[in-house]
Amino acid sequence: MGNRQPEPFSSRGPFDLANQNAYFGGWPRLRDDSAIVIAFPVEGWEASTAVLVREVGVERLTFAVFGARGHEERAREQALATLSLDVDAVEWPEVGRRDERIGALQERYGFLRPVLFHSPYEAAANFIIGHRISMKQSRAIRTRMAEEIGASIEVDGQTFAAFPDPRRLLKLSEFPGLNAKKIERLHGVADAALSGILDRRRLRAMRMDAALQALRTIDGIGPFFASGILNRGAGVVDDITDDDLTKYAVQVAYELEEAPSQADTLRIAENWRPFRMWAEVLLHVWLRREVGLPGRAGRRP
Repeated sequence: MGNRQPEPFSSRGPFDLANQNAYFGGWPRLRDDSAIVIAFPVEGWEASTAVLVREVGVERLTFAVFGARGHEERAREQALATLSLDVDAVEWPEVGRRDERIGALQERYGFLRPVLFHSPYEAAANFIIGHRISMKQSRAIRTRMAEEIGASIEVDGQTFAAFPDPRRLLKLSEFPGLNAKKIERLHGVADAALSGILDRRRLRAMRMDAALQALRTIDGIGPFFASGILNRGAGVVDDITDDDLTKYAVQVAYELEEAPSQADTLRIAENWRPFRMWAEVLLHVWLRREVGLPGRAGRRP
């Protein structure tokens, strides 16, 4: 049975579950139902869960937790974080009023919030699995791992598979599509999760430079992956990444003659506070869907 909230949860700012799922999640739905199901191992690693999320009104949602007896609240918190619903976003539209380009993207994409990996642990595992293979191949491997060695949770007669928790991952000795080096590095990710290095709350509470340094102690995690784990796994809200793709997006959106320096990017992003990462994500969505990666002509939002 699911542990349902007695009262709907307020998203505290614009939010559309179907819109979020269309752009980011791709989560399964229940049969003939608009609700989505998010399955994952619960941080603390004592249980796995499937969380049924249903929109019940404008900016109102309910959550039902399955398969995590004794860990329901932690599972619910993790589902909220995955959807960036643990952030008070009442002031998110204000960013668009200060910056017309971001405002245009907010309107175009329905005030999208970033959707995160279920945990920094799953983010790290994803980066290791996906190294030097296509996103499609990586997704297929993760799906098979969930189905074959992850926990299965039943929700209203349907079964959903969660990615294997760290203890299960440590028992993995071989798997189709993964070479011995990736298996070894996945074991390192599992150890880091069990030791607390990949704990979401811990990473969010640390200074950014310290968090990135801690993440880079994991074998196979370099600067780019560490940034991805912190921003897409832990879910830092007010940060700007130092990467070429973000600079290119800013160059095209703001019609600059050349790619800005990081200092120039930070100056432009001052108007995005305290949601700089959310604005950056919007720029990335626009770039990939409507403009194209570097080498193709850009179009101003």
